[in-house]
Amino acid sequence: MELRYWDACAFLGLLKKEPDKWEVCRAVLQEAKAGNIQIVTSALTLVEVIKLKRRVPIGPEDAERIKRFFKHKWIDVRNLERYTAETAREMVWEHGVEPKDAVHVATAVRSHIARLDTFDDDLVELDGRIGEPPLQITYPSVNQQALALEPKEDELDDQGQAQ
Repeated sequence: MELRYWDACAFLGLLKKEPDKWEVCRAVLQEAKAGNIQIVTSALTLVEVIKLKRRVPIGPEDAERIKRFFKHKWIDVRNLERYTAETAREMVWEHGVEPKDAVHVATAVRSHIARLDTFDDDLVELDGRIGEPPLQITYPSVNQQALALEPKEDELDDQGQAQ
């Protein structure tokens, strides 16, 4: 099974059904539900996902839905501990990564994950420049066959979100 790290903006694109992100995020999610991908993220995402800079926040009326979503077995939430935080700090100094983004990158690197999915162009510019072996930092994608799949009615809730 492929381990794939998701930055908070990928989750927000899915949860808010952002038109330029939802389709591909849904396809990755379907692959995760099928057991082909394990999505990994930092516990920081649980907070960051409700309000990213320059984005409309997810309100408290959706608290239970968000809580349930992050408990799915195909989403692995990793704690932020001291060594990962120190690695993130080094990334800020060495690569100019914003602190919250550095936590995501450091979590992926420390978890030995080969790929980080994000819509953050500043992070994508660091593709192949961080980690050993180098971390692939790219936009979420799946094979074209997975993109063509239509969700079954019972796979999505009334908000168009994966159940």
